[in-house]
Amino acid sequence: MTPAQRHEALCPRLVTWAAGAWPHEETAGLLRHLAECPECAEDAARLSGAAAEHTTGDPLDLPAALRLQVVDWCLARRPAALPVPPWAGPYAAESARLDALIRDLGPDEWQEVAELPWHGGVQRWRPAEVLCHLTAVDSYLSTAVGLTDPLTPTRGGAAHRPAGVLDRTLALITAAGGDDPDTVRARWRGQSHALLEGATRGSSDGSAPVDYGFAVLPLQDAFLDRAFECWIHGGDIARAVDYPYPPPAPQHLRRLVDLGARSLPALMAAQRRAPGPAPGGPGRTLRLVIDGPAGGQWLIPLDGTEGPEGSGEPVAEMALDSLEFCYLAAAHRDPDRVPVGEGGDREAIRRVLHALPLLSRP
Repeated sequence: MTPAQRHEALCPRLVTWAAGAWPHEETAGLLRHLAECPECAEDAARLSGAAAEHTTGDPLDLPAALRLQVVDWCLARRPAALPVPPWAGPYAAESARLDALIRDLGPDEWQEVAELPWHGGVQRWRPAEVLCHLTAVDSYLSTAVGLTDPLTPTRGGAAHRPAGVLDRTLALITAAGGDDPDTVRARWRGQSHALLEGATRGSSDGSAPVDYGFAVLPLQDAFLDRAFECWIHGGDIARAVDYPYPPPAPQHLRRLVDLGARSLPALMAAQRRAPGPAPGGPGRTLRLVIDGPAGGQWLIPLDGTEGPEGSGEPVAEMALDSLEFCYLAAAHRDPDRVPVGEGGDREAIRRVLHALPLLSRP
């Protein structure tokens, strides 16, 4: 093998060496190559230094910054055969992180019960049942990416699709009652891979509609919604088994925060049960300030419309940490107790805080 051929063979595998998984019988050949190749020696030193920061006491998943550094390094040398659209990137990352957590569960941990708070209550499910829930809701995206909805069986020759998120979940939990955890995991993971492949091969703008029954989202927002739920319910499982589970990478978290902020006008409209104008009149806005690496600012219409922004200054401003914002959207925080900086119309701030948990659903 020539030096150039040895470089091509060994370079893509340096991450394996840095992670301590290099085959013992091949170590001598690698060390000879590192002595001869300055480029690989530099990459090996950088990767091994980064890997050294990840100790056995850390979470199973790599820290977000290190994970992206390794992935970027790999893709710079060997581009992905099917590049994932940017709007599907958070789902690809969060489904992979959840899969890593699930793969690490032992037999006893599969029997632990996770608490999943939702607006209006708490659902208590074992990890396999949580995966059934994710599979059931993920399946709403199937037809939008050219797949068959796996939850549309036939009865007497006629299509029968369970109505509602909870009904679909319970139907799948019942159907999977005799399955072992590995089968349940494989079903969910196989579907997540199929959805990502369908998104990659399909329309690049993600505009295809996804009908959840209670709302219709463009495909790109539906993928962000699925990433959000993977992260939140991954954390629910991790709490049940006492396992560390860090938040998404900042650039992915920023997309999830943006989805929540853009959803607020519709949530404000849903919050208003009585017909008529919004309290205080139309055209009023609130400035939402999100702190942290995923931060930004949004003007939220208080009359529940998504039309032109009102004239003049916002009547109120509130500031939230990005993680607290997401946990509140997932109904994992009490809107009356979440730490918030505020100014201006306090009733407007209270309405927004109480509207945000409506994003969660049973």
